[in-house]
Formats: sequence, structure tokens, C-alpha cells
Amino acid sequence: MTFAISRRRCLAGAGALAATPALAAATPPDLQPVLDYVQGQRTTGFLIVQDRQILAERNWPLPADAADFRLAFTYGPAPDGALLEDVASQQKSFVAVLAAIAIDKGLLDVERPVADYIGAGWSKASPEQEQAIRVIHLLTMSSGLNEAFGYVAPAGTQFFYNTPAYAVTKRVLAAVAKTPLETITHDWLTKPTGMTNTAWRQRPAALVVPGNATGLVTTPRDIATFGQLVLDGGKARDGRQVVSQASLSTLFARSATNSAYGRLWWLNGGAETVRAGGVRTPGQLIPAAPADLVAALGAMDRRLYVVPSRKLIVVRTGQAALDKDFDQQLWLRLSKALG
Repeated sequence: MTFAISRRRCLAGAGALAATPALAAATPPDLQPVLDYVQGQRTTGFLIVQDRQILAERNWPLPADAADFRLAFTYGPAPDGALLEDVASQQKSFVAVLAAIAIDKGLLDVERPVADYIGAGWSKASPEQEQAIRVIHLLTMSSGLNEAFGYVAPAGTQFFYNTPAYAVTKRVLAAVAKTPLETITHDWLTKPTGMTNTAWRQRPAALVVPGNATGLVTTPRDIATFGQLVLDGGKARDGRQVVSQASLSTLFARSATNSAYGRLWWLNGGAETVRAGGVRTPGQLIPAAPADLVAALGAMDRRLYVVPSRKLIVVRTGQAALDKDFDQQLWLRLSKALG
């Protein structure tokens, strides 16, 4: 099934997209090259929202040869026709917002050692080395640990994109709230914002990263609602302050070890970028994109881009893009189409 929603269709309320049946409205001609490009990149869901209006939306079915992806990452269709997908490391940015809410509630101090919340011995570092690892180091990928939790460098001195170490943040949040992560995600984030198709699910054994056994399953519309929360300064559609503007803003402060990374969010506009694979390059994360873009990025090119200066949200789900320069090529087309 494919469908488009016209340029003038509005969001329901300030912070969420209302589920809408498939429509056959015409796509604005200037966006057609963008849609043609993303469709050719094995995309399942694509959504552009600007100033709370949907400019374009597409949901494409998985091809027959995507059986492995279907079994590992998808959970059937949502009411709006999109696939429910485990969006991989996009989950990190959702967890970052949960951490910000925990700060607002007075439950979490990111400057305290991780061991203060989950007990000593959670890593393979020495007691002294482990005590130096604070929650902020988990959020900025600068724990100084390798993926086996072994000590590599002093905390806060090196950027290393470490998913197992990140996942300790999920344990910290459950510990400070004295409540399972699934519950606080619902109560603190998805329920107040209206993300009705977002929840944690146990991953297939083949996909489990040590310590990170659950994946965040969601849809493009719910991801866009999450992006709208960022644009609206932490407010839900009913005006409720889900996360304070002050705590939200800390997520987008450039970290000392990687100017393209904040607290579990990727940031454009930096002078240098250290990518997830460790490659260090001069210049910003996505040269063709606006400098104030912030992004929740997941494996296989799952994307949430939020551009405050343009009140713009772009979401992409699906299999890994065929184009290895997907982000740049997409933004070259988006910039041309949107002006």
C-alpha cells in the first residue's frame, strides 16, 4: 500500500499526528523527486512535516526478498498503514529525553557516578576507574570502556559509539524511578504526547546486543510526534510540559569529545564529526543540511531529522539504503525542494 497526504493537511494539535486512513491526494510536484529517491532506497515509511503541516507521506510495503528484515525488525501494520518497526539506535534519543525527564523529577543527577545508581562492579574497570564514570559519560558516548566493558581510556576523554555502555542508561533510569523502563516510557513520554504505537519489545536473540535486549518499536507518525515535542520545547499537544525546555536543551549541547554529538542525539553544524564507526572527518555531519539540524539516527538509515529554524521534521524508516551517502543525497534533494 502507498499513500500520500497533501501539503495542506495539518497535525492534530500542537504535538501529535492523528491517525489518518490512506488518502490519494496529489503530492506537490517539487517534492516528487525526493519521494522517488527515497522509494528507490528501500524505504518503508517517509514523512515530512513543516510548521505542523504534513507536506508529504508515504508508506511502502516490504518486497518479497526482505524476509529476514521482516522477521527481525517488523511487527505488523499500524492503524495508519505504516509498519511497526524496531528503529534500532533511534531508541537512544528517546532514552535521552527520558533521562531529561528524570532530571526534571529530581531523580537523576548526570554528574554522579553510574555506580551510585546501579551498584559497583557493573563494568570490568577497576573500582577507581569505574567510580570516575558518571552518567553524563554514558549519554555522551565517552565512558572510556570498550563494548565488553573493559577499561580503555579515562572517562570523558574519548568518543566511542558504544551501544552496550549506552544501554546501562536504561538500567539507571529503571533504578532511579524504581519502575520498569517500559512503564516510565509510557507514563512519562508516550502517553502524554499521544505516541500510541510506540513501545519496547524483546528483540529476537540474533539481534540482542549485550545488555540491550529490547528494541523500541514505533511508526513514522509517532517518531514525528517525538520530533514535534522537540520543536515545541518539550510540550505535548495539550500544552502539558512533558520535559522542561532547560533539560531538553542540554541534550543538544555539543559534547567535549565530539562536536557532532550531544546527549544521545546527533548534531549538525559542528567543525568536526566523529561518526559511529570512529571515523573522524572535518566539517559537519550532513553538509547539505541546515546547521541547526539535530537527529536521532538508527542502523539501516532509520532517521529522524529535526530542524528548528525551519520548523521541519523528516522521518525515514525501512531497510538500509542502497546509497552509502544517503543522508547527504537526501538533503541535497530536500534543500532543493523546500528552498
